[in-house]
Amino acid sequence: MSLVRLNIKGISYSQTQNGAYALILNEVDGDRKLPIVIGAFEAQSIAIALEKEISPPRPLTHDLFKNFADRFDIVVKQVIIHKLVDGVFYSSLICERDKIEEIIDARTSDAIALALRFQAPIFTYKNILDKAGIYLKVNPKKEDENEENQDSILMDDLVSSELETDSPSESFKEKTLEELHQLLEEAVNDEDYEKAAHIRDEISKRG
Repeated sequence: MSLVRLNIKGISYSQTQNGAYALILNEVDGDRKLPIVIGAFEAQSIAIALEKEISPPRPLTHDLFKNFADRFDIVVKQVIIHKLVDGVFYSSLICERDKIEEIIDARTSDAIALALRFQAPIFTYKNILDKAGIYLKVNPKKEDENEENQDSILMDDLVSSELETDSPSESFKEKTLEELHQLLEEAVNDEDYEKAAHIRDEISKRG
């Protein structure tokens, strides 16, 4: 079976589904998206790895794993999402130490959080993408939007069909940039990375 490389398109938040999040993976050489529902902790860990401007005061679990692996010269070479059963994705870490390769089972959310920290590529099999991948077509009503904004809007439409999305970003719209940066610092110090991610989204919109 042929492998298809994926990259991370983004994370969408849901406050109405017991803290559920949707991780969106994008086919590198194609247009299909692979949505995966993940938990709050894993979403925060992935968001921290994606957002270079947020540095947690203490290492998260995935950071600890990375530090441990570095100390003992273990490298995660790639992540493969190798199975899909009843809507649940199964993944493997392809690791190497002293030129010996090992395969370790992992939850997909954990595997992707580690892939980011090791700068390892993410793959899935073509049959999985054929089964669970989704094509998103451009909305003709949004022709005046640039491509990035269109994709963001389409992501929201996709996740809305998977999860009831209710973003708390509304509460930040009335804040000044100075207030947002102060709130961001406080959220990071409090290790409230979900809130920090929302604040960063609002700051980015104004940038």
